[in-house]
Amino acid sequence: MLTRIGRWLRAAGYDTVIAEGGVSDRALVARGAEEDRVLLTKDRHLFAVAQGVVPVVLVTGDGIDETALGLRDALNVDWQWAPFTRCIIDNRLLVPASAHLAMRVPERSRAAGGPLRACADCGRLYWSGGHVRRMQQRLASWQNTPRTGAGAAFSP
Repeated sequence: MLTRIGRWLRAAGYDTVIAEGGVSDRALVARGAEEDRVLLTKDRHLFAVAQGVVPVVLVTGDGIDETALGLRDALNVDWQWAPFTRCIIDNRLLVPASAHLAMRVPERSRAAGGPLRACADCGRLYWSGGHVRRMQQRLASWQNTPRTGAGAAFSP
């Protein structure tokens, strides 16, 4: 339900677990409590089950921008905290990539320079190309948009 925002949280540097479908509400709440996590959901029933057990946010915004702003306001998410330090696919911290892997990067991006990072688990490479610049602009927009107080309800 919230996979896209989960990947954006990872892009901003946050340790984010994205639940797989079919997991029971109680199992999600138990995992959140065990791992000391904040649970994000659009499911009102799951929100009710989690209240008082684990910190939980009921995401009420429509669309990724409204959701991101709601999380910023509800949880004080800093969208520019540690950008591009985690793999957006498997959540692992990125490490500097070996120089020989630079040949896998498009030539235009290699010429632009910037750090080359890799995920030690899945092998995905990350570099400062146009896509990253567009993502940085979006993260900055979410961070700098004036607060409205809408888009999420937080229950500690």
